[in-house]
Amino acid sequence: MKIDTGLFPGRWPRGKRCAVAVTVDFNDIHGILSQVPAVAGREKTLSVWRYGTLRGIDRLLALLAAKNVPASWCVPGVVAQEHPERIRQIRHGGHELAGRGYRFESFDALTLAQQVESVRRGNAVIANITGSAPRGFRLPAGNWAAGLPDALVSEGIGWTSSWRGDDLPFFIASQVPAKTASASRLVELPLHYELEDEPYFAFNLSPAVPPAQSRIASYSQTLGNMKMDFDGFYRFGLCYVLRLHPEVIGTAGRIGVLAELLDYICAHPDVWVATAGEIADWWRSTQPDNDYAHPAEVWRRHCGAPQPGNSAITGNNPDGMPHA
Repeated sequence: MKIDTGLFPGRWPRGKRCAVAVTVDFNDIHGILSQVPAVAGREKTLSVWRYGTLRGIDRLLALLAAKNVPASWCVPGVVAQEHPERIRQIRHGGHELAGRGYRFESFDALTLAQQVESVRRGNAVIANITGSAPRGFRLPAGNWAAGLPDALVSEGIGWTSSWRGDDLPFFIASQVPAKTASASRLVELPLHYELEDEPYFAFNLSPAVPPAQSRIASYSQTLGNMKMDFDGFYRFGLCYVLRLHPEVIGTAGRIGVLAELLDYICAHPDVWVATAGEIADWWRSTQPDNDYAHPAEVWRRHCGAPQPGNSAITGNNPDGMPHA
């Protein structure tokens, strides 16, 4: 099929056709502890997730360096606190660090004030290690409370990557009156389950933890799926956000799947591979507003604002289930 490279003028810098962001969730054992508290103290079980810190990060950083691909690493503050040497290693590799609050927990159980405090505390830990506070945020699990997007902007956060339901970045609607709203609008880089490693490879224990997960997918077929998904994003000039976990993709065999995928993506000369922060900054500086196809009331739901005729609506769950 012939691709018309002139379909999306000005959407991406330097005439690039589509954008690619590689994101990594570094949760160590805290994702699974939040999702399945019963595994606390079960070191054999927890070793499945400790593997990412022990081995997976090294393999992932080495591959990203070899391919000259920058990534955005999303890290809860408690993980940074427990593994400061890994945080410094990630930063030394030239990668971006984003926050996930302090503990990996469902934001459903927190008030707005508690959510803001979690963000502040988590970012402070990362800032103390690296010398600079994160400018990005990814929800650990659950919903954010009405008002958190504006609080994130006040805390210096310029982008989030937590929601789904679109293929391009979009602006999260502000609840601050226009005359006082910050000029630094919050940009969302939406996710897709099929652009993640966990749905393919999450099986790890017998019996399964968490329950009811599927078996390990074929590596070759998974790579084929990921290539086809990229082809679609490339064809339509979209923003491809890959979501990885060092304990999942960083095994001796699966790292080769990622290597082939990155080679395939980077073989396209008109693809912009950048950090989430760089993509958000570009979008904010070049796009005057959400596209006409995205009415403002749709994005108002993402920031938890009550909807006309339904004052009980306070937000949507982007994940449905916490990620390990």
